[in-house]
Amino acid sequence: SNLELIKKLAGAWKELPASQKQVYEEAKKTDWKRYGEQMAAYKAQLTPAQAAALKEERRKQQAKRRSIRAKRELNLLGKPKRARTGFNIFLSENYQGSEGISPVAKMKKLFDMWQKLSASQKQPYLQLAQDDKVRYENEMKSWEAKMIELGREDLVRSKKQRLKKKPAETAKKAETAKAPSGGNKAKLKKSEE
Repeated sequence: SNLELIKKLAGAWKELPASQKQVYEEAKKTDWKRYGEQMAAYKAQLTPAQAAALKEERRKQQAKRRSIRAKRELNLLGKPKRARTGFNIFLSENYQGSEGISPVAKMKKLFDMWQKLSASQKQPYLQLAQDDKVRYENEMKSWEAKMIELGREDLVRSKKQRLKKKPAETAKKAETAKAPSGGNKAKLKKSEE
């Protein structure tokens, strides 16, 4: 296999004396120099718009690599998997038995089935999702405590993120907060006069 071949080549390279390695090192330097010249010639013939697009593409690739590395690191540190939604649970239970030519067709069919389910039929899946959410929160709390012990506070969620409130509760609190503040302004104006 390729992996075995690479291991054998690496072993042979390590055993090679420095005098024999020098030939390959010089070839590498000349190839690198030629690459630099070709790249400079290529960049010189680009329009400013093409150069900007190339630069943006490179920035996106680097951001994607950083993201993949960060996810891999979190995975190695044992970060818990996110809680599944009711639809995700429904999907995993019914995916194998569903009909469809392609995975996308199966997903569409299952999504349509989910939309047609009544609230009482969805309830078991939603209950399992709630249980999974509780599991996730508990695992996250213990994982975050472990990360703080290890000195990795940068991986801990902010308190704002943990204390997310339901939109209805937030709207009610916003309304109650607005009402008294308007009265305070009126009182301030009267006292100023």
